[in-house]
Amino acid sequence: MLKIAILDDYAKVALQSADWSVLQGKAEITVFDRHLSQDEAALQLQPFDVLCTVRERMSLPRSLFQRLPNLKLVTIIGMSLPNLDLAAATDHGVIVAHSNFANPIYANVFNATPELTWALMTATVRHMDLESRRMRAGGWQSTVGIILAGRTLALLGLGRIGKRMAAYAHAFGMPVIAWSQNLTAETAASVGARRVDKDDLFRLADVLSIHVQLSERTRGLVTARELALMKRDAYLINTSRGPIVVEADLIAALRSGRIAGAGIDVFDIEPPAADHPFRSMDNVTISPHLGYVTRETLTAFYTDTLEALVAYADGAPIRVANPDALAHAKQQRRS
Repeated sequence: MLKIAILDDYAKVALQSADWSVLQGKAEITVFDRHLSQDEAALQLQPFDVLCTVRERMSLPRSLFQRLPNLKLVTIIGMSLPNLDLAAATDHGVIVAHSNFANPIYANVFNATPELTWALMTATVRHMDLESRRMRAGGWQSTVGIILAGRTLALLGLGRIGKRMAAYAHAFGMPVIAWSQNLTAETAASVGARRVDKDDLFRLADVLSIHVQLSERTRGLVTARELALMKRDAYLINTSRGPIVVEADLIAALRSGRIAGAGIDVFDIEPPAADHPFRSMDNVTISPHLGYVTRETLTAFYTDTLEALVAYADGAPIRVANPDALAHAKQQRRS
């Protein structure tokens, strides 16, 4: 009987998002609906054979693998997980099963983040968060927003999400410029955008929206230098990953009025501390990493996760990010 832990089910929807009854008689399932610190995880997750993660909500460093001797399998959404030490998992014989984005269940989920990004952008430039808080406290309108039509949307990254953002921008009457390390002028032009150099992306932006994946070459990609190139009445939107922007530099730019404001859905550490500056800054609109959090997306995530669990329980092939650990597990089963 496998002991399975479903982690970080903040909205308490995991068990309603897939038909877990298929594991009846094969597994015991426990759901954790709040984020566990590393020490809490090391203590509370010790009995479990399997951990089911949702994107980067749970960090899995080597120090945690060392403290979970019963762990055999971790399921992840995506091909890899930046905050999972894959080498440590392999060294400890823990299989990491990744998702299959070619599965038809994922057909519509990639609309979730660009839709949230556009909502966050609109809320940011119209000061919706600040005005809502003031109105709930008995106040009335006190800020002046801007019209997006005619203003330049600068996309840092023009992949699947960035291209959708470009389409939305055209509907709003916004010219689009874009840059990333490998972006060509032809690719940009194919979605009605203009490729520019990195510095010009920041100089020309009225709204800069980040859509690159977090990697070693994108970590800290936006620093005080890039922020200093922006117009004082420009806005920055980040629904990608927090560490792409040097957080301290962004806080300083917002406090000094170097840029007009920011819409932030992602943070260096999630959830951020209760006293994090973003929580109290009037020129920042924040949301708790909602980019992919929709009914459709979570249904796809948990359905895919469940398929991997059933295959593992039945000894069938699964999609593995670290084949060496799989070979080690098969050897242990034979012995």
